Amino acid sequence: MDDRNLMENILLLEKGVCDLMMHGAIESSCPDVQQAFSGALNSSLNMQSQIHGRMQAKGWYTPDNADQQKMNAVKMKYSAKG
Repeated sequence: MDDRNLMENILLLEKGVCDLMMHGAIESSCPDVQQAFSGALNSSLNMQSQIHGRMQAKGWYTPDNADQQKMNAVKMKYSAKG
């Protein structure tokens, strides 16, 4: 396994952690538990952002630019409903 694959796996794991922490914060019924999950979520989001930044700096994570026509179509779709 090379460094790129390792970082991709770490990023996927961290995204999964973010998902779990978000659901924990949403579903918690006690303010203290909700605050604990929210703090953990913020930490996980920061970690995910750092991993993403390092991968992008190495050229390993290069998201495609969104197609302007598709963005305009989505804007029109949702602005028509409002």
